Amino acid sequence: MTQVQDYASRLSTPESRKMGTFSYLPPMDDAQIRAQVAWIVQHGWNPAIEHTEPDFARGTYWYMWKLPMFGESDVDAILAELKACHEANPGHHVRLIGYDNFTQSQGANMVVYRGAAV
Repeated sequence: MTQVQDYASRLSTPESRKMGTFSYLPPMDDAQIRAQVAWIVQHGWNPAIEHTEPDFARGTYWYMWKLPMFGESDVDAILAELKACHEANPGHHVRLIGYDNFTQSQGANMVVYRGAAV
């Protein structure tokens, strides 16, 4: 049996906290983020953007940035909204959600911008 890797994620160390599957991987570059947004669009999922202060990221409530982008298929428009949310809330975590209409749930959820932990 192979050795399972432990990730040193602790409540006492805010910068170590993980948020979703992608947070266990190295940070994505712009091209990789674009590919993820394109994947959400290709699946017909509705993008939505949320943000919160790093201290409250573990809670279930994040602030919604505008309304969900129902039917949006322009990857550049989605990326521009992510950037606008980040610029308006520079210290916050900003995440992109892809809502799947068929299952009526989140099909994708990833933190695109990470705010500084306090």
